[in-house]
Amino acid sequence: MITGTSPARHRVAVLVRDGLLPMELGLVHQLFGSASTDDTPLYDVLTCTPVPGQVRTDADFAITVTHGLAVVDEADTVVLVASHEYDEVAAPLDADLTAALARIRPGTRIASICTGAFVLAAAGLLDGRRATTHWRAVERFRRLYPTVDLDPNVLYTAEENVLTSAGEAAGIDLCLHMIREDHGSAVANDVARTTVVPAHREGGQAQFIRRPVPEPGLSSTGTARAWALRHLDRPLTLRELAARESMSTRAFTRRFREEVGMSPLRWLTRQRLERVRQLLEETDLPVERIAAEAGFTTTASLRQHLYNDLGVSPRTYRSTFRGSTTALDGNDASGT
Repeated sequence: MITGTSPARHRVAVLVRDGLLPMELGLVHQLFGSASTDDTPLYDVLTCTPVPGQVRTDADFAITVTHGLAVVDEADTVVLVASHEYDEVAAPLDADLTAALARIRPGTRIASICTGAFVLAAAGLLDGRRATTHWRAVERFRRLYPTVDLDPNVLYTAEENVLTSAGEAAGIDLCLHMIREDHGSAVANDVARTTVVPAHREGGQAQFIRRPVPEPGLSSTGTARAWALRHLDRPLTLRELAARESMSTRAFTRRFREEVGMSPLRWLTRQRLERVRQLLEETDLPVERIAAEAGFTTTASLRQHLYNDLGVSPRTYRSTFRGSTTALDGNDASGT
């Protein structure tokens, strides 16, 4: 047992190497370390390296890492941060890193930030899986690992227990996603508020937007999105959203995809599901009322969308993240 940890908490091992990016290491500790319920921490986060001692960063300072690979043996999640010194090369993994990955227990969640995906690919962990990495490294990644289904247009990917993220800031989105999957939206939103970052950016959002700020004379879709979030209970249409920006539906859809990375209707569905999750976690409303509040036309539609997204029924979701199912209607007991 690693000293200084609680066996009841989810254990996160952050695996670092020479050339690490300090921001990536810090964000993992900050986000997982901030997750708590009733002031009780939910994660133990430990940094480890194959040979404990001084580890170089890509800045003008080094860090001291006291933990070795025994941390990996007991981890529930292993996060591999990037090293620009070693990641984007064709050489096989060195013996130390190979040994570190070999110690990960079956079923352990494995995540990479930025070019850390090169290591997972070199180890064969991404073969046949969808993955992402920093957009600048896409062409090199594809040449080295053609068997990986690389998607350069997303912030993060999650395939079973293997997850990847794009650049450093996308690592924030990935960590919040993992916290949300472990403990629900309320905990993840609280972590986001504590660290003053957006509570949720959809993983499919484009990681590299060529026009992040509207050009002079061109409208953004931000006003329409903000308005839609205030009226999710309404049956919103594409024409109605486009009218909020005084744009044609065609121009609005094109601009929306440029800014958000998905279609307006897909984005609306994602926001409705986030509202459902929030209401299941934070209220005792019955499922019929939740469907209406989130803008789903029927409870059957709500259940189907939630099941397609998470593989669970409203009753199961509420039971998992709130421990209460009494307010849901009896029809949900079927799990559909």
